[in-house]
Amino acid sequence: MSAQPTIQSLRKEVYDIVRQIPRGRVLTYGHIAELCGWPNHSRLVGRIMRTAPDAELPCHRVVNASGRLAPHYPEQASLLESEGVRLSPAGKVPLKEYLWNL
Repeated sequence: MSAQPTIQSLRKEVYDIVRQIPRGRVLTYGHIAELCGWPNHSRLVGRIMRTAPDAELPCHRVVNASGRLAPHYPEQASLLESEGVRLSPAGKVPLKEYLWNL
């Protein structure tokens, strides 16, 4: 019998993926969930990211499926812009241009 994945193992996988996102690129919560083998769990990934240790992870490189920034992360826009990501006039990341294609 194989071991069931746990929230702790998902957290580790999420953090490992986020560490790999290159400067000037973004991933969505949904893409991260899929990469971890937890499709349809983008909200869970969002909750994990909300409690992530910011100093260790480039959390600012994770956005929602429409490119919208995290509502409780005011520094996210300036951090992305410092890496060359140009936001749309609506303040979203143009995913066609900046989505990291693994």
